Parts: sequence; structure tokens; C-alpha cells
Amino acid sequence: MKTTEILIAGFGGQGVLFAGKVLAYAGLIADKNVSWLPSYGPEMRGGTANCSVIVSDNQVGSPIVSKPDVLIAMNLPSYLKYESEVKTGGIIVYDGTLINAEQKRSDITYFNVPATKLTEDRGYQTLQNMIILGKVLKETSVLPMEAIEKAVNKVVPPKKAWLIEKNVEAIKIGLEEAL
Repeated sequence: MKTTEILIAGFGGQGVLFAGKVLAYAGLIADKNVSWLPSYGPEMRGGTANCSVIVSDNQVGSPIVSKPDVLIAMNLPSYLKYESEVKTGGIIVYDGTLINAEQKRSDITYFNVPATKLTEDRGYQTLQNMIILGKVLKETSVLPMEAIEKAVNKVVPPKKAWLIEKNVEAIKIGLEEAL
């Protein structure tokens, strides 16, 4: 009877909503109860974006995540805004290439993943979101990799099918190589 509440936050264009959608679809594939609630500013690209994902063995009463178990912070404003909201015992996984901030709390665990550097080192234009998602999967075991791979196949639109393999590779980088 486990419920994991995840908040993913960053700028529009960083794949915040996509990462959340992958998690939600993977939850459905793994026969879990899920919710996915996107939120973004009117600017879309470059504006603020976040999404709440709940993966649970029980029914989900509300899609709102105000006290996440897991915070994925893709940029400094998101890190600063939501760090204090993470539940005691929760985790923050953040892009350490873009975020250099004091870790203020001793009751949560921080994971500094240099996702932007890892993508640049491999010649990827983007996919920081998938590397960080891989790290979250490693640290939480919220969903099995098999369900995540099936979800990526479902969520990536047919016109971008060539990105499926790259997304899965990026997730595996987060699972295997991220600090």
C-alpha cells in the first residue's frame, strides 16, 4: 500500500511535462493508480512549468501534490521554490549543472545529477529530464524499468519515433551512471 507523490518543476521546454507523462503512463502499465496534473505559464517555452504525478497502490483522491515525496528540480527557481515543501524523508533530484544552491535541510536526501553536462558529453541536444528520471527510478524504485520503456514508446509521438531509443538510453544513464 504505497503512494509516491512526485513534483517535477523547471522551465517550459525542459521536458518537465513529458517526464511526468512518462511516469504516469508507466504507472498505468504497471497496474498502479496514477494522476498527472500539468501546470505551465502562458509563455510555454521559457516560462515556468511543473507537473504533479502520483503513483499509488490505492485510489488517488486528489491530483494535487503540495508535499512531494520526490522533487525533480530542473532549474534554480524551481529548486528554491519547492525545496521547503518536500516531505521529511523525501528526496530532491536536481540538475547540478544548472543549480548551485545550498542544501538547507537535513531531513531529506539530495541528489546532484549533472544532467546537462551528461547530455552535452554525449552530444544530446536535450534529455536532461530523462537522465534525472533514471536517477529517481534508481533511488525510489517507484516503477520498474520495463514499464518505463513501454511508456516511452507510448508517449513519444510517431513523428518523433527516432527519439524513443535516445530517451531510453538517457534514462539508463541516470540509472547507471548518475552520481
